[in-house]
Parts: sequence; C-alpha cells; structure tokens
Amino acid sequence: MSEKHDQSDAQTTGHVWDDDLADLTNQPPRWWMLGLTASALFCVVYFIYYPSFPIVTLNTFTKGIGGWTAIKEMEDAQDEVEAVRGKFEAKLKGMTPAAILADSELTEYVIRSGKVLFGDNCAACHGQNGIGTHDKDGLFAPILNDDDWLFGGKIDDIHASIENGRRGIMTANKEILSAAEIDVLADAAAKGQPTSTPLFAEKGCTACHGEDGKGFQAMGSANLTDKIWRFDGSVAGIKRTITHGVNAGDPQGRVADMPSFKQAGKLSDTEMKKLAVYVYKFGGGQPDAPAAATDAKPAN
Repeated sequence: MSEKHDQSDAQTTGHVWDDDLADLTNQPPRWWMLGLTASALFCVVYFIYYPSFPIVTLNTFTKGIGGWTAIKEMEDAQDEVEAVRGKFEAKLKGMTPAAILADSELTEYVIRSGKVLFGDNCAACHGQNGIGTHDKDGLFAPILNDDDWLFGGKIDDIHASIENGRRGIMTANKEILSAAEIDVLADAAAKGQPTSTPLFAEKGCTACHGEDGKGFQAMGSANLTDKIWRFDGSVAGIKRTITHGVNAGDPQGRVADMPSFKQAGKLSDTEMKKLAVYVYKFGGGQPDAPAAATDAKPAN
C-alpha cells in the first residue's frame, strides 16, 4: 500500500477528496520555472527582432529590428547559387552541344540543370525521364530513353529537334489504296516484314520508307521492320495510319507535331543545349565522333 503523508499544514486549492487526496498549491520545480522564464524571454526577443504582428488598420506589420524577410533570405540563397553556377554558365556560352559532352564536369552540371528544364518543358508530353506517354490511340509522345529515333539520335539531331521542332508527315491513302490492299500492307508491317508483299514497292511505300522498309531519318519516316511503333502497332492501328495518314488533314488521321522552342522564344539558346545534352544522356543517344571541349577556331 502507498504511504500516507500528513498534509494538515499544507495549503490547498480547496479541492480535497476523502481527507486523503488534495490539490496542493506548492510551487513547481525550479528547473521548470527557469525554463518557463527563458521561453517567455525568447518570445519577447523573437517578436522584437523578426516581423511578427500585423497592423490591420495600417495594412502592414511590425518589421522587426533585424530587417529579416523571407524574400531577402531567398534572394541571398539565390545569390549563393548563382555564384556557383556562374562559372559554368559563362563557359556554356558559344559552345556546341557536342563540345559540352566532351567536358565531363560541364556535362554533369548540364545534366543536373537540364533535369529541371525537362520537367518544366518536356515531361508533360514525353513523361518523366523520357518514358513516353500514351493515350487512347497509343503512344502520344515518343519514348526518349531508348535507342530508336525517327529523326536521328545524335546530339546535333536532338538539338535540332528541340530548337526547330518536328512534324511527322504521311499521306492519307484512303483514296489511293483499296481496302484489301491496306489490309495486306498493314498485316505485313505488323509482322515487321513490309517488303514481303509486292504492294510495298508497287504502291510507292519505298519512296519514304526505303526499299528495305527501314525508313529515312532525314525524313523522319518510320522503320517498319523493328516492330517499334510511334502509334498503335496492332493491325487495326496500322490500318488506320495507312488509311488516314499523319498530319494529312484527315480528322481520323494521326497527329505528330513537336513545337519549335526557338520559334516559341520560351527557352534561351543555352537552355536548349542543356536539354539536348540531358535527353542524349538518357542512354539512348547515338554516339558521335568525340568533339573538342571548346569549339575549334579557324586558323589565322
């Protein structure tokens, strides 16, 4: 059993139960009082030093003697970041994307800053990390982290795509080919063997896709032998592409249009180079011959 203590001389708040249990008025421990006092002093100093109380009638607030503001702190932090970035940004001016790739330190910096640019300007269509995006018609925007490129995957090709934009083109063949011919061509393409039918050459498909069906990167025409599809790769999906074309003005046709960032004026030349290097380093870029770290200058 618990030991009872004589509380007959102790002051209480008046709350007493059964003469054995009482609410006393004795002081809290000294350490607790010191802590409470220190906390109160801290609050006073804080409210004096930092902005704190709104003054509604004057539509303002107490400024504090320290002159601190969140905006000023942000600007100071930005100045620190810019001081670090400055040497890299200055070096980037006048360099080609290939020259940037030749400088490992500069490439690492560009990849880090390019990630932000990609998220702000490209990820909405191409997905985070270039995984592509899909809609009801298949692939909405191309995958950028593989090694399959319609217009070429060398660093200069990627930079040109970002800078100038790309627009896919394919004729709508509904008035040129019969339904039976479209069926044959679609079936052959779906198998990755477009040249297996004489129709491929007879109907002029080789003009854009080549005699071997592997396409031309200069035109952005698809390789029909690798079973990698910009749109729906099913027989029905391929029939739709053949029938209604790409950007051919047919309401049922495919749309493949990438805007020109240069024409839009949204990104600077340096930012477009950063994006090109960032996309190239996804791992799917086609290798170029090594470039010098700085652009070559003509001999005197």
